[in-house]
Amino acid sequence: MALAVVVGAGAGAGSVIFRWCIRTFTHVFSGHADYSASPAADNPHAPWLGPYFVLLAPAVGGLLYGPLVNRYAKEARGHGVPEVMLAVAQRGGRISPKVAVVKTLASALTIGSGGSVGREGPIVQIGSALGSTLGRLTKVTEGRMKLLVACGAAGGIAATFNAPLAGVFFAMELILGTFSAEAFGATVLASVTASVIGRAAFGDVAFLNLPGFHVDHLAQYGLFAALGLVAAGVGVGFARFLYLVEDACDWLWRGPEWLRPAVGGLALGVVLLVLPQMYGVGYPVLQKATAGGYAIGFLLLLLVGKMLATSLTIGIGGSGGVFAPSLFIGAMLGSAYGIGVHHLLPASGGAVGAYALVGMGAVFAGAARAPITAVVILFELTGEYSIILPLMLAIVLATATSHLLTRDTVYTLKLRRRGINLEGPAPGARIGSQHVGAVMEPLPSPLPASTTLANSADLLSLSGHGALPVVDDTGDYVGVVTAQAVAEALAEEPEGAPTLVGRLAEPPAPVTSDQPLAQALHTLLSATGTGVPVLDADHGKPVGWLSHQSALRAVHMTA
Repeated sequence: MALAVVVGAGAGAGSVIFRWCIRTFTHVFSGHADYSASPAADNPHAPWLGPYFVLLAPAVGGLLYGPLVNRYAKEARGHGVPEVMLAVAQRGGRISPKVAVVKTLASALTIGSGGSVGREGPIVQIGSALGSTLGRLTKVTEGRMKLLVACGAAGGIAATFNAPLAGVFFAMELILGTFSAEAFGATVLASVTASVIGRAAFGDVAFLNLPGFHVDHLAQYGLFAALGLVAAGVGVGFARFLYLVEDACDWLWRGPEWLRPAVGGLALGVVLLVLPQMYGVGYPVLQKATAGGYAIGFLLLLLVGKMLATSLTIGIGGSGGVFAPSLFIGAMLGSAYGIGVHHLLPASGGAVGAYALVGMGAVFAGAARAPITAVVILFELTGEYSIILPLMLAIVLATATSHLLTRDTVYTLKLRRRGINLEGPAPGARIGSQHVGAVMEPLPSPLPASTTLANSADLLSLSGHGALPVVDDTGDYVGVVTAQAVAEALAEEPEGAPTLVGRLAEPPAPVTSDQPLAQALHTLLSATGTGVPVLDADHGKPVGWLSHQSALRAVHMTA
């Protein structure tokens, strides 16, 4: 708890420094506090260039952060969250402390010089690096190290966006990938601490000032549901386009990596000259769109422009997040959708801004598949409970549709393209690459479903396993019954009313003989008993048994 508070304080202070750096560099490069609020304006520092200074600003910025990232911390390139996810999943939560410094400077230079990326990815990586460093200094266990990394991520999100709940759920849903009382308590402490520091520096205001919106007609729920389906396709398309542009940049560039951001910055400058609203994060543009300040054609142009500008910024080697761009894209989509609905159904369409808010959450959910985070952060932005129901409806539909369209998210796709599977073993690990069939042990004698609890208790106590498979009268596999389930049922069973074990059998997540051991271990860890049955890949019948002890036999296979 004490370490969580310290990490939260560090993440809060880091977010203050990071946002100050962004403001400073934005003013240096553009002469404005946020150039997207004054698109096509001249730079007061170089008025003779007029609006054409945006052609040079990204190149000059790239000339500064390119060598910095290439020399000191290459993992600071890109949007940051995948690297933190990888550190937690396969590296015991270890992140180099220099990442915090390099990421702060590189991302601030990227955004300040016109890079069309967000600040959430960098602050997640910065806070996580602080948590990992503190964990190494205090020599905590690996589990606590991962938790401190998540605390840093939660604190960074909370302080940067004044969204303490969103910080907590972002850390657990995306970084840890699990929910527990300990993780919730620690991340809440870090998030609250960071929020207090953030509010002391920036005030107790949301990072977007949005008006309240209400659902005025029940028919709107069908419209919001349709928006969720469309937003899922846009979110998945954004992720695909992002890496398509990155591949194109990799294919085109043949020079030294440190020079790539500077040369690529010239191409980004052309985009900014055509659409200066893409300069930096673009919150003023997003806010104006939710207020209905743009026509439908221009909204769609901004949507496509943001996809291109963000993808190009990442592709040339820039440093920044994709969370804010996905919100921007969702706001443009939702606003355009809302205007169209308003024209078609003026009596029941409702406010355009409501569709913009729902579109923001749904596109992010489609791209990142983090529905809880999407719901919570949009609620914290508006403080309007009446928008929660359509928001949840659209986000859940977007998440489910995204699952059908692709196996990866905007974060995991980056790792999979590098040959990294977060559910698989770390490169060079002695356990994980083997198949389950090579290490499984013989299947224990199954229990008939008609066995009474008393007899089941005797057989379980003699079996040496904490669980046994259960078959029905025809010999077909029904599921698994655990010693814990039988003991609890016996304690609640009334006299003279015997319960059959078949009523307690539940099939665990399937583990097949041809499955990699690393994937099966996730199922084994979540199992209630001491093992799980291994099923035949073709017929789904149990052919063996996987326990922690049998998994350890893989060590001898690689020796």
